[in-house]
Amino acid sequence: MLAKEIFTDEVAWQAEWEQRFKGITKWCKRCVYNNKTPSIQFDVEGVCNYCAQYDQLMMQYPGGVSGKAAFQKIVDEIKRAGKNKKYDVIVGVSGGCDSSYMIHLAKEYGLRPLAVHFDNTYNSNIAVENIRNVLSATNVDLWTYVVDNEEYDEILRAFFKAGIMEIDMSTDLGLAATLNIAAKKYGIKYIFEGHSFRTEGVAPLGWAYMDAKYIQSVCKRFGHRIKFKSLPMMWLSSQLKWMLFNRLKKIRPLWYLDYQKEPTKEFLTKQFGWKWYGGHHLENRTCTFGHTYLNPRRFDVDQRSNGFSAEVRSGQLDREWAMAELRKAPKAEYESVDYLKKRLGVDEETFLGFMTQSRRTAQDFKTYKRTFERMRPFFYLMAKMELIPWTFYMKYTAKSEKK
Repeated sequence: MLAKEIFTDEVAWQAEWEQRFKGITKWCKRCVYNNKTPSIQFDVEGVCNYCAQYDQLMMQYPGGVSGKAAFQKIVDEIKRAGKNKKYDVIVGVSGGCDSSYMIHLAKEYGLRPLAVHFDNTYNSNIAVENIRNVLSATNVDLWTYVVDNEEYDEILRAFFKAGIMEIDMSTDLGLAATLNIAAKKYGIKYIFEGHSFRTEGVAPLGWAYMDAKYIQSVCKRFGHRIKFKSLPMMWLSSQLKWMLFNRLKKIRPLWYLDYQKEPTKEFLTKQFGWKWYGGHHLENRTCTFGHTYLNPRRFDVDQRSNGFSAEVRSGQLDREWAMAELRKAPKAEYESVDYLKKRLGVDEETFLGFMTQSRRTAQDFKTYKRTFERMRPFFYLMAKMELIPWTFYMKYTAKSEKK
């Protein structure tokens, strides 16, 4: 059982973090992953397998002149496919840095984007303002799908009761499904996603597993009243239909381009009055709660190491600086903590009970993982055809370790 003090007292939390940090016995010689990172392996030179994964992606998406030319070819293809249509590409927006830049990039390349937003009803004020400012300045239309707030609250309660780490899983999958729904609705074949392996990396599967069957399994055991009437679900059958029949292509432009985070943030601020929200993925309250409070304190997972490692590998961040930052305990955003407790109607005693109960993982529930593994050759072809991201193939279809 975890001590309740680390969830209520900052001095106790700092002391706990120092003790946990002493448990790190080996660091990757290249990035800032360490022996606590799930499924990590080190080569003879002390470099981890996730750095090798980065090198593999760099071979496929080298950036530079060739990357820009490859992306221009995609843009030309999108323009031909979207001829005589009001929109030719879907761009998912959250108010974050990457998705905001995607809007600018689409317009810069002469595309006619439709911005699509999945509202889990936990948006921060900064995120809402960023979306409004960027879209207003670029004259881009917005299509928003809003989940029923009571249904979403019930899902969050189930996740708390389940004792799992993926508190924001239904938002991530809800967004993915919403992008597909919007693309089908408007007859658009191309979707831009704002992920960059150079600046945020590819999170280890043990730190972030998600699929629709996992959500369903959690809610069946811990949220009996949930009917999924409004949450868009990324069922495998729906995923296959969108890929095989609708032929929706998900493109990650930042994989092709020499994208750098800090200059981009400065540009967005100057050009659109965009505001930084304090950390990667922290534009939404549920994600902020997970990254700054739940994951580090309850699960000993510091999500900062994902972005730090990626930027160190790509030469955008000094490794020693990143190491020094990771020695400091993650700072909780208590506004998000208090907001969740109040909105879910959870008193302090019940909340601390959730935080200190036994941990569970995806392996304690029904998921699509074994199915994804069996379908590995099929998903390889889908990735080659750009109908799914390469990271899905790399993460979800590889054989997992048994618990």
